[in-house]
Amino acid sequence: MNKNLLSEQDTIIREGIMSNLLLGPVLSFRGASKNGCWKISALIGVEHQDDYPELILEGKHAPKPDLLLKHEGVAYLRYDLSSTQRKKERRVEYAFSGVDESWHFTVPGKDFAPRMAYVSCNGFSDPSGIRKLVKSENEVWSDLLCNHDKTIRPEHYQLDKEQLWHEQRTHDKGFQRFHLLLMGGDQIYFDSIWEDLKPLKKWIGLPRDEQLYYPVSKDLEREIESYYLKLYSTRWLPQERSPWGQKANPRDAADAMARMPTVMMWDDHDIFDGWGSYSAEMQQSPLFKTLFYHARRAFWVFQMQHEAECLPELKTRTDVSAKTDTPLYQPIVWSEVLGTDKLGLPLLDNQPGFTFAHAVGPVRLVVADLRTERSHDQVMGPYTWDSLKAYLGSVEKNDRKHPGAGCQHLLFMSSVPVVHPKLSLAEAFLDSFGSDHVLDSSADDLKDHWTHNDHEGERKRLIDTLINTARKNELRVTIVSGDVHVAAWGVTFRKDVGPKENWAQIQQLTSTAIVHPSLVSVPERLFFHVLNTVAKSEQDIDVNLSAKMMLFPGSNRYVIAARNWLALELDMGSADNSGAKLWATWRCESKESFTNHLLAVDAENSPQYAPDETKS
Repeated sequence: MNKNLLSEQDTIIREGIMSNLLLGPVLSFRGASKNGCWKISALIGVEHQDDYPELILEGKHAPKPDLLLKHEGVAYLRYDLSSTQRKKERRVEYAFSGVDESWHFTVPGKDFAPRMAYVSCNGFSDPSGIRKLVKSENEVWSDLLCNHDKTIRPEHYQLDKEQLWHEQRTHDKGFQRFHLLLMGGDQIYFDSIWEDLKPLKKWIGLPRDEQLYYPVSKDLEREIESYYLKLYSTRWLPQERSPWGQKANPRDAADAMARMPTVMMWDDHDIFDGWGSYSAEMQQSPLFKTLFYHARRAFWVFQMQHEAECLPELKTRTDVSAKTDTPLYQPIVWSEVLGTDKLGLPLLDNQPGFTFAHAVGPVRLVVADLRTERSHDQVMGPYTWDSLKAYLGSVEKNDRKHPGAGCQHLLFMSSVPVVHPKLSLAEAFLDSFGSDHVLDSSADDLKDHWTHNDHEGERKRLIDTLINTARKNELRVTIVSGDVHVAAWGVTFRKDVGPKENWAQIQQLTSTAIVHPSLVSVPERLFFHVLNTVAKSEQDIDVNLSAKMMLFPGSNRYVIAARNWLALELDMGSADNSGAKLWATWRCESKESFTNHLLAVDAENSPQYAPDETKS
């Protein structure tokens, strides 16, 4: 335990009962206020008792926690770790009474853009997937953490050229590399529920007609509820490394979420594989509706860190008639739901889903919910589109005279890539087999893509909306995505506008997976070859709108089949140009170690990229 941090509380902690954390701490970024408050919360799970652990923040006692949920003797608590932003970035330390461990995170200077890391796919679709890994399950997490925090590196850890540059700028000054950890989907994999719950395993073998009308008993629903709630603790804080301090420097997801405030949005595996891409009849079956209800509630508590009881139910619209395969829900006024919650996420009003947005210095971070309303022919419903357009219309124009004011760069988090190789023949082939095979991931993966024929119109709408926002506000837009288990770089652009026009092109940065194995089997490698072949072709989206894959930086391929994570950093910008440059660096796992792949998106020029840096 950090003696400097807890010197005043040492006696209290030594004499008190040690608290065994059953989950967390999981840091969550709640926003940055105009008066310079960097809002952070921390989620923990402990045995339910009269007195909960106290949070010691910067040597002082923090306010008592909010009880988000109590389930089967476990209390899930949210603490307030909000800190003041100063002129320069600073280190903030925290600990819990009775817990033999302490942590710290870094708060950026006021008006500065945060340094961010992006990850997705923290788990396995199939438990057997772990056998496909050449290195350990947490090897990529370990690399991210060693880049992030100097204090947890092993003694033998060696820095490469890219890392040495960051060492001088951050670590040598006592700071961590990243201010935020963006988690773009599949933070947890619930696919195992079909094997672990006997009634669901039985359901898999039933004829389709019986599946559609399979009754959900009260006992089964309790099993489902318990499974969704308990798996977060099991996967996010594995028992073999609990309590904290038992295993030195584990460098896994639990360690990362305790050191970097997270920004999370769910994807299909946070519910179960392929949610939203099954037939309308299956999506509306009693079993599917029950699974979604409890997955949504668990996501609300653990990833969004809100009180379970305040989550409104989704209500179907009855005032309009629509196709049966298109879910239409009544909008939710989230500002009223969260009302006095000062740590409430900035959810966009008048939408049924969880789309939210942060304003952080010169960056606007839009986090889109692509699952709540998903169907074969819909990614986001009409209310969500209206809410998104209203928010984008309110974004401040880029203020070149003061780099910290206005919006210079809009970062759009889409769990599924907007620009990706289009596999029309594969789509048609899989469509011929139907879409209700729950354990066949290939049957729904392509249907999830923005590039699928069923979503092309909505994809065009999204790109048009983002480009128009960029043009109106004189800013740059970048999309970051995961899901597809490869690293890739794409671009969508206006064909009737010159490449030097800042607003006329949008970069797509794809980074995945942090844990899930990439394409390693023989069929997967063949698929990888097909992806790279198809990626050579430019995609015509509209008369004057196209998309294409770019050769991955430092590579002769368009997609890279390797586990990876992505670093994002925005220059402050200056008064003599149209905005700031975005630096993006993929760290890709290799047989030897990791390779750096650097992309510099300039504010005034067409994309430029640097060759592959040295290997670590």
